[in-house]
Amino acid sequence: MTEENIFTFVPNIIGYARIVLAIISFYFMPTNYVIACTCYVVSALLDAFDGHAARHFDQSTKFGAMLDQLTDRCGTMGLVTVLAHFYPKYSFLFIMSMCIDVACHWIFLHTSVLQGKSSHKFVDMSENPIMNLYYTNKSVLFLMCAGNEAFYASLYLLHFTEGPIVVGLGLFKIILFLSAPICFFKTGISLLHCIVASKNLAIIDVNERKKLSKKAF
Repeated sequence: MTEENIFTFVPNIIGYARIVLAIISFYFMPTNYVIACTCYVVSALLDAFDGHAARHFDQSTKFGAMLDQLTDRCGTMGLVTVLAHFYPKYSFLFIMSMCIDVACHWIFLHTSVLQGKSSHKFVDMSENPIMNLYYTNKSVLFLMCAGNEAFYASLYLLHFTEGPIVVGLGLFKIILFLSAPICFFKTGISLLHCIVASKNLAIIDVNERKKLSKKAF
């Protein structure tokens, strides 16, 4: 039987395309918001397709889960880095946003892998109603992720233009106001990721120390 090549799985190829689009977006972010936004949005939309592809072709892998998560985090981090340059007065808040997003998701995903899970979304959250709703209700998950991206994207676009005028306000400003509460709530969710992951990691540590103690005796 021929050994499978994980790197050529369909969802992972989609992941590579997302990375290329993100890099193009980063390059044009300071100068051309049309190209930057187009590439960024397409990269974000492909995030939905790689999951469907993984299920359809039965190609869910730990590498794919890591690739997906890292692409998401780096994509947002790249955009927020540019925002810190565009709005230097709020650079501290942008830096904190990046640190919370990357650190909390990293420890949560890493802990999930240590528990033998294939994805950061499969950790049992039944004891936490907020996290349970976040990961079991696709509409809520989509709203949180889309709202978070919309907040940063609207801030980015407002640096160049307010967009079409709707009821006396620029479209991008309206999107900013509507998505701001979602972005702040999702930051809270990220911190909750960190708390849950820390507890799970502590349980793993305790269990491993018990095993070592038994071996010692």
